[in-house]
Amino acid sequence: MLLRIFTEPQQGADYTTLLRVAKATEDGGFDAFFRSDHYLKMGDVSGLPGPSDAWVTLAGLARETERIRLGTLVTAATFRLPGPLAISVANVDDMSGGRVELGLGTGWYDEEHTAYGIPFPGLGERFDRLEEQLEIITGMWDTPSGKTFDFEGAHYQVTGSPALPKPAQRPRPPIIIGGVGAKRTPRLAARFADEFNVPFHSIEETRAAYERVRAACENGGRDDSSITFSAAQVICCGRDDAQLRQRADAIGRSVEDLRENGIAGTPAEVVARLAAFGEAGAERAYLQVLDLNDLDHLALLASDVLPQV
Repeated sequence: MLLRIFTEPQQGADYTTLLRVAKATEDGGFDAFFRSDHYLKMGDVSGLPGPSDAWVTLAGLARETERIRLGTLVTAATFRLPGPLAISVANVDDMSGGRVELGLGTGWYDEEHTAYGIPFPGLGERFDRLEEQLEIITGMWDTPSGKTFDFEGAHYQVTGSPALPKPAQRPRPPIIIGGVGAKRTPRLAARFADEFNVPFHSIEETRAAYERVRAACENGGRDDSSITFSAAQVICCGRDDAQLRQRADAIGRSVEDLRENGIAGTPAEVVARLAAFGEAGAERAYLQVLDLNDLDHLALLASDVLPQV
């Protein structure tokens, strides 16, 4: 199983902090560094110094890392127009030498939209916009150089686009779609996703979501082996119970809660929990690290967990 480090910078992290974590991710041998795409803190934290733009910071990290893959889990379709988003991601992919992945979703956090003047339509329309964005972004990237791209949708229209620039990866950067929706999410994943991710759900719910996507692939005539299945979980690991509790306290969670609703324990317990997700079908795990100042946590995961999975 590939392990990826997943961060939530809106909770309080500047670029320098993200760079330290990304460097530790690369030095530790992890597969990728991902970040959320949010503009407002959640819960009882200061959120200082304030939000950072996902694709601006990933562009910086693209130039200051060498190996790890970089991406969002996930960018909200409400945040950006599809054409400019296709340009931004292609630019960062080129800047990284072809290491970028785009996680794209409907958007869900109403308050951040209100706080920064971003329209927030109802869920049905957000799904409609997400589907059109996926069509436009993949269509632009797949359009041969020298040709133009057109699209006529209910929400977006594209006419005579040169569909430039092209990303470094060909045919395009991987697309990640996630969630546990029963109908539209599996259908969109079967049509567009290179990877399907289930965030913060139980092993049983994760397995069920994978099966819905596999069924949608079968209905759509796609081989489900062409999709990578992944899971995202909060991680809290300690060499012993005292260190585990110290780390849980630092992120305002109880060890008991983290064991039930995340991945928590000693390295051996973390490995066993990851194996259980693997048995449910997960091929990658995004380990959500909430204390971005605790680089020793990453070092422990790198030395005592990563070699065993």
